[in-house]
Amino acid sequence: MSVDLRDAPAALQQPSPGFAGTAPRVPVGLIQPLTLADGRRVRVRPILPQDSDGEQAFVTGLSPASRYRRFHVGMHALPPDILHRLTEVDHRSHVALVAQPEVDDADDEPPIVADARYVRSGDREAEFAVAVDDRWQGQGLGRQMLRRLARHASRHGIQELRGDVLADNAPMIGLLCSLGAELRLSREVRGLLQARIAL
Repeated sequence: MSVDLRDAPAALQQPSPGFAGTAPRVPVGLIQPLTLADGRRVRVRPILPQDSDGEQAFVTGLSPASRYRRFHVGMHALPPDILHRLTEVDHRSHVALVAQPEVDDADDEPPIVADARYVRSGDREAEFAVAVDDRWQGQGLGRQMLRRLARHASRHGIQELRGDVLADNAPMIGLLCSLGAELRLSREVRGLLQARIAL
């Protein structure tokens, strides 16, 4: 699921507010443990600026197909400006969650295995995107993260989440249908569906 970064809303094209020398207020209520269908456990939390290396490793670790489904462009790694926009977020107009597996060794920073976010595109609307590491797909992680993101958005006045999904992305289409999303064929881009989730 993705917003095409070539045609992203203005909020994705500009640095997030709140970073002029002051740290953003991180919504600690979004920090939660999750148990997946196969029994693996992860911790979901808001992304932080220091996650830059982890976010880059997450994106480069995706399969080419998963990376294309997320960004709608062919690339191996995130350019510095996009990486900055994805990690330096204000958690108000741009809210982003990452998931990391729970590990016994506290000295090692666990890898990011999923990323879900929304960017406000109006007073009552936001664009959303979600991606899950290929080795963690099919266990309900993307669905659970998107549900938490939607609840957070609703509590902060957002009434609708919008996003684009490739028409051949069957897993994401199934996820969106399970959440009651409305899907329509794009009139501008062939092979693209526009998804709307009413909150």
